[in-house]
Amino acid sequence: MPSELSPEEQDLALAARRFVQREVAPLSDRMDREDYFPRDLFRKLGEQGFLGPTVPERFGGLGLSYRAQAVILEEIARESPALALSVGAHSNLAVDNLARNGNDAQREEFLPPLVRGEKIAALALTEPNAGSDAVSLRTRAERRGDHYLLNGSKQFITNGPVADTLLVYAKTRPSEGAHGISVLLVSREMEGFTVSRSLDKMGMRGSPTGELAFQDVRVPLDRRVGEENHGIGILMGGLNVERAVLAAIPVGILGACLERSLQYAREREQFGEKIGRFELIQEKIANIYMDLEASRRMLYGALESVATDPRRLRESASALTFASEASTRAALQAIQIHGGYGYMRDLPLERLARDAKLLEIGAGTSEIRRLIIARELLGAGFGR
Repeated sequence: MPSELSPEEQDLALAARRFVQREVAPLSDRMDREDYFPRDLFRKLGEQGFLGPTVPERFGGLGLSYRAQAVILEEIARESPALALSVGAHSNLAVDNLARNGNDAQREEFLPPLVRGEKIAALALTEPNAGSDAVSLRTRAERRGDHYLLNGSKQFITNGPVADTLLVYAKTRPSEGAHGISVLLVSREMEGFTVSRSLDKMGMRGSPTGELAFQDVRVPLDRRVGEENHGIGILMGGLNVERAVLAAIPVGILGACLERSLQYAREREQFGEKIGRFELIQEKIANIYMDLEASRRMLYGALESVATDPRRLRESASALTFASEASTRAALQAIQIHGGYGYMRDLPLERLARDAKLLEIGAGTSEIRRLIIARELLGAGFGR
């Protein structure tokens, strides 16, 4: 366990690790090969409290910090980054978002079944023409008396095909651009909501991703989260927290790559020696270790930053960018250390490499995150 963790966090990490070995490890290969989503596993995660670590106890959560949420995601990601992604999309992007920004009536109605894993949540922001440029979304919510009429589509939505509850970003005053966005709670059973299709991905298989459509969906006014036309603050704050927390997933991948590489280097013999005695293998292992330690420290720094000053963006953008790129490097180096065995699907290393790549794309691409970092460092007058 990382020495930086408190005794309570170490206990949580150990409980998560035991749960992962018992419940997740037997399913991780099937999830990837069949693109299988283990819905029953969500209920088991909920029973352990792993789906609502930051939710106040009165709504069924643990009332803990973002570090606790990251600890859980890291442990899941060591075995299944795909499951960690779905858990992160559920527990952070949607559930924590609602816990922070919803009113008491919304939290009392929606949070308990989500925390228990009885229902699954998703955040619906990205659209076919609004990816990195998130605020250019075209989905519209027109106010009609006691409800909104929601029309539009969303793309690349993690958990979208299986979600029961969605936080949907829509333009309620299109003429105001970014300052005309609102957030609506949409339930799967609402008439006019459909899953257009589930997407077949290179990696993160078993974490369902889909295209969603909204055609004249009637959303009651009391399902609006926050003030009308003030969704940009929720959006940007949510993205900042998302980047910090989800950086735990590449840290988990790095940990898995290091553990497997050390074990193999100690056991595998070539030319009459353990390959761990070869200096080029030692160099690869050292590089993975350094990337892991640096990524974990940046992760904890980002988590502290979003907890104390959510307006600062550079720590979270830096943590996810560095860790995601490091995890891709580590997975490829781990494959190299294992040679031909690493390239086979019998080992999870090629899966970890495919999974890691998404983390350089989601929550804002590495390129967009670098712009965020540089512009915040340069100060006013250097944005666009």
